[in-house]
This record gives sequence, C-alpha cells and structure tokens, in this order.
Amino acid sequence: MKDIMGLMKQAKEMQSKMQTMQEELATLEAEGIAAGGMVKVTLNGKGELRGVTIDPSMFKEEEVEILEDLIIAAHNQAKSKVEEVTAQKTAELTAGLPIPPGMKLPFG
Repeated sequence: MKDIMGLMKQAKEMQSKMQTMQEELATLEAEGIAAGGMVKVTLNGKGELRGVTIDPSMFKEEEVEILEDLIIAAHNQAKSKVEEVTAQKTAELTAGLPIPPGMKLPFG
C-alpha cells in the first residue's frame, strides 16, 4: 500500500511540475529562418505563429511560389525547435519516474 501512496504523491508532483513546464513553454519563442535570413518565422512554445518577417527584396511577383516555400521552410524549422525543447523539458520532468517507453503525456 505504501507503493501506491508514493506513486500517487509522485503523480501529484509531476502534475504540478507539468503545469509549470507548460507555463514556461508558453513564453518560449522559436525562430525559423530560410534563405539566409530573408524569411523569418517566430512561434511560441505552443506552436502558434507569432511573427513573420520578409525581406522586401523577396516581393517579386514572379517569385511568389519561392516565397511561399521559404515561409513554409522557416515555419517547419521553428516548429522543430519548439518540439525539441518540449521533448527535452518533458524528459527532464519525467526522469526517474516509472513511465513505460513511448507513453505520451497529455499537454493541454
């Protein structure tokens, strides 16, 4: 019975730490860059788009498709950074806890 009480305590502590981590991630900003900095995209820790910066030289009608691709590339790079930080913080949070491999924790 002691093991169950200890596990319950760990779960409650993890829930509190998870809430703190989610608050930290909400303030995180990740920047994705394409075309040597001519296109920049900023996301917050939840993956929400917060900003787009495009060098004015990219505004050429015949290069619209290239610009669209660069925006997507910058977004994907920023998203990967957010996912990497989230995975790292989650690993730190769950270190030492008996969580089965591959189990995904809820993030709201």
